[in-house]
Amino acid sequence: MKKVAIVASGIIKFNKSEKPLESLMLSSIRPIFENTKNLKQEDVDVVLTSTNANRNYLANIISELSGIKPKISHSVESLCNSGTNSLVSAYAYVSSGLADVALVTGADKAENPGLVLHWDMSRGEYQHPIFWSSMFTSAHMRKYGTTLEDLAYVSVKNHKNALDNPYAYFEKSFSLDDVMNSKNLAENLRLLDCSMPCDGAASVVICSEEKAKKFTDNPVWISGIGQKTISASFTKNNDLASMESTKSAVGDAYHMSNKTADDIDVVELHDAFSICEIIELEDMGLCQKGQGSKFVRDLYDTNNNKVNPRGGLIGAGHPLGATGIAQVIEIYQQLSGNAGKRQVCNAKTGLVHNMSAGSTSSTVLVLES
Repeated sequence: MKKVAIVASGIIKFNKSEKPLESLMLSSIRPIFENTKNLKQEDVDVVLTSTNANRNYLANIISELSGIKPKISHSVESLCNSGTNSLVSAYAYVSSGLADVALVTGADKAENPGLVLHWDMSRGEYQHPIFWSSMFTSAHMRKYGTTLEDLAYVSVKNHKNALDNPYAYFEKSFSLDDVMNSKNLAENLRLLDCSMPCDGAASVVICSEEKAKKFTDNPVWISGIGQKTISASFTKNNDLASMESTKSAVGDAYHMSNKTADDIDVVELHDAFSICEIIELEDMGLCQKGQGSKFVRDLYDTNNNKVNPRGGLIGAGHPLGATGIAQVIEIYQQLSGNAGKRQVCNAKTGLVHNMSAGSTSSTVLVLES
């Protein structure tokens, strides 16, 4: 199996606009060809698009608009972890030798149809994700004594980190009081505990080791992959104070990369809601169970941005099909030493965690410089 490297990326500012989905994707693709040495459209033999929009033949349309005639082109849809799943599919093509260079591009609009889970009848009237978030929060509170103030620290930290991300949706910080006093959406969930749906697009190029030398002197390697789907229906979750698919996926990614949680220098976690970051830190072994809240507070108190340095989904915004790819780009930039004000000192190994629909499905990537 061939080694696979990330060699280029492009991303646009997350916002809300009138631009169509295809224009968003093209805006994130254009700088890749403008700024990557020796990379031409004819080098790309795979084009994958990640989106939850109802677009037929989208990968082929984007290929034509980008001047690419690939061997393989198709779309990947898996709600919020569409982005990382599309990257894993591209990895499979390249590592197997079916292709040498793959372009993965993801985008969604603020009014994305994947935001409300009409398909899951087990949720009854509670089809909006805020309700599964509230249930996770209640379970963690009962089991570990987590408080509303603990949750607020996640939002405060990630909005603060987003100030150094020029592509983030939010451009202001929020105090602890701001978060605590923001609008109640459920008994234990406030508006600023939530990620923001928005427009956005992000793209990466991955390639084989042989091709990587042509395009960059600083490749970042995909060394570990873990994926797990436990169900589509939310009621299949056994312990709402934990995320079964995340534990399984991260275990496989650690095993494949021969790494442990102690080796991870910088992390992109899927903080669709504040409680998600707390639980994920625990389930990935970055802290002990029940200690996620304390871990977040320690990060905030010490001004340590190793977790969600771009602001996470809460600070940067959450255009579903672009989110996982944007997370990968952040770790790619961190490990390349190109993260600007967000740069984590001596970052050599990074982790990306991207999930869907109350952690019914999770994808984890380990990246190394």
